[in-house]
Amino acid sequence: MSEPGVATSTHLLADVDHSGSAPADASVGGIRTVISRSPGSIEVLGTRVHAITRADAADRVTRWALGGESRSVAVATVNNVMEGYDHPDYLAVMRRADLITADGMPLVWALRLFGAPVARRVAGTELTPAILRRAAPNGIPVGFFGGTPEVLLRLRGWAEATFAGLDVAFVSSPPFRPLSEEEEEQVVADIAASGARIVFVGLGCPKQELWMDRVHGRLPAVTVGVGAAFDFLSGSKRRAPRFMQRVGLEWAFRLGSEPRRLWRRYARHNPRFVALFIAQLLRMRHGDGPSRPTRTAQTPESTQTQERATQTQEGDS
Repeated sequence: MSEPGVATSTHLLADVDHSGSAPADASVGGIRTVISRSPGSIEVLGTRVHAITRADAADRVTRWALGGESRSVAVATVNNVMEGYDHPDYLAVMRRADLITADGMPLVWALRLFGAPVARRVAGTELTPAILRRAAPNGIPVGFFGGTPEVLLRLRGWAEATFAGLDVAFVSSPPFRPLSEEEEEQVVADIAASGARIVFVGLGCPKQELWMDRVHGRLPAVTVGVGAAFDFLSGSKRRAPRFMQRVGLEWAFRLGSEPRRLWRRYARHNPRFVALFIAQLLRMRHGDGPSRPTRTAQTPESTQTQERATQTQEGDS
């Protein structure tokens, strides 16, 4: 069914959480919103996040893909926000993305406190099937980049079995090491030759956002960084129960499932996010402006280097 204002020849479907997008400017309880480059985006510790629903996000991606536009979409967690807070270069990459959704309840709560009551969680694991549901009837070829060969095999099987007529035009499992310039050029050429107009990227934070930024403008496709969605949708990993997702405790479930890989990330990022977010909220309530807390910049080669290397192709959901 087409939605108001959308051409009837394009299949844009309603999802369960469809309740309209956020207004371009809003104020609730005296809290000033921080409207960034695009309507409906609000800055959380410097990272702009769109107050948007899953259906609206999937519709936007579909329209971009039908137009052959080169766009990038990031799904942001606390991890992304804190990486941007710590590393100005990564923050600049995030701010260049065309759409950033809230993949995690802490960011949804932040958006609502900053004046966007319609904000909804738009996680990669739900956004991916929402986009595929639109891509299949519209004849939009899609691709999957990232993950292991085994995960990709199961993911492709799930996608083709679930969405009748879906054209999976590109599938590639890159090595865990950084690609050379020649290898990256070949990947870009292969994607372009495949005809894929939507490419789901499962390289993990921060690698997937950096890759999408590098290829922006070089592909007539929408790149969508979905983190660990490949693992969850393929059935390779279990996701947290619904009640834990609703109350913002999915991170605790993942920590219990992969403690050795994740404990440093959560121990470093989560407490600081809470403290810094409260400080930003208090400043905004007192009319001191939306400025990001002062911070001594760190380089990406700092204390996070080893942890970030282990996150390659396994990022956040």
